[in-house]
Amino acid sequence: MIRVAVAGCGYWGPNIIRSFNSLPECQLQMICDVSQERLAHIGKLYPDAKTTTRYEDLLRDEQLDAIAIATPVRFHYPMARESLLAGKHTFVEKPMATSAKECRELIEIAAEKKLSLMVGHTFVYSPSVMKIKEIVDSRDLGEVLYISSRRCNLGLYQTDINVAWDLAPHDISIILHILEQMPVSVNCQGKAHVNKRIEDVTNMTLNFNNGGFATIQSSWLDPNKVREMTFVGSKRMLVYNDIESMEKIKIYDKRVETPPHYDTFADFQYSYHYGDSYCPYVKQKEPLLIETAHFLDCIRNGLKPHSSGKEALDVIKILEAASASLEIGGGQVSITHIEAAPCKKYHLMSSSATA
Repeated sequence: MIRVAVAGCGYWGPNIIRSFNSLPECQLQMICDVSQERLAHIGKLYPDAKTTTRYEDLLRDEQLDAIAIATPVRFHYPMARESLLAGKHTFVEKPMATSAKECRELIEIAAEKKLSLMVGHTFVYSPSVMKIKEIVDSRDLGEVLYISSRRCNLGLYQTDINVAWDLAPHDISIILHILEQMPVSVNCQGKAHVNKRIEDVTNMTLNFNNGGFATIQSSWLDPNKVREMTFVGSKRMLVYNDIESMEKIKIYDKRVETPPHYDTFADFQYSYHYGDSYCPYVKQKEPLLIETAHFLDCIRNGLKPHSSGKEALDVIKILEAASASLEIGGGQVSITHIEAAPCKKYHLMSSSATA
């Protein structure tokens, strides 16, 4: 039996509490929040768990094996650091920290103390995303030419991060998981409409070494909730709509072909291929439940989480590059330079450098 505490009962924390509490190999031992009102409400739902407003109570509890942190992003790093130093396996909601430097420190502490450190990249544990990876790996789509992702809705506005840091980690973690490679550079443009200091609409582009690219649109200012990704391959195309209840994945047998040779300009013409479209069956299971069960499995068996500190660091590097690009009006920022000089000395790549 693994004894777990959850810190944070705001928007997402109650889902994590519910998920851990439902796992038979887990004992939800303590719940922490600064709000007495929230604690009173959650305490009625889980009467067997202790409640506290003091995070120190979790750190000092020698019976506790792990702490899950679901607080505002600015608290992720200091609370995760304290948790690891107290000898607790640690689960942190995304993004794991506010900088790559903080991520590296958490990774080092976890390694030194032989503790599991896992970030909540929930969609990596989605059966639909697992199916998409299976399809891409089988090359059923052919070569992935580009990925287009849109994640929009009205709110929830954050006060300590912009919309890219809030929503794009989902898309970035999915893209990195499926492509298994880091981009070489990032462009990002955005606009702050409501709070003039915080962008609420951003468009990000990830440029890969093989010429591929991915675009990510994130918005808190949209009339409709959109959770859609399009994978365009050289043979077929795939649309993933997470809003759909059952048919979340649709594959289109469509492509554009160019003639292998032609003698005159008049001979040249594109060939548009139209074939069947179909929806592969995917048995749905709550991704958060899979994710939290995986965290316990990693603790029990000493496994590396699918969304470990390393995967969290990769996402943060891209977000840092996106922030640097925003500061220079959308210019291209090298990931390599972010790795070498993560402290606001961003490199503006010329277009000729990446042509």
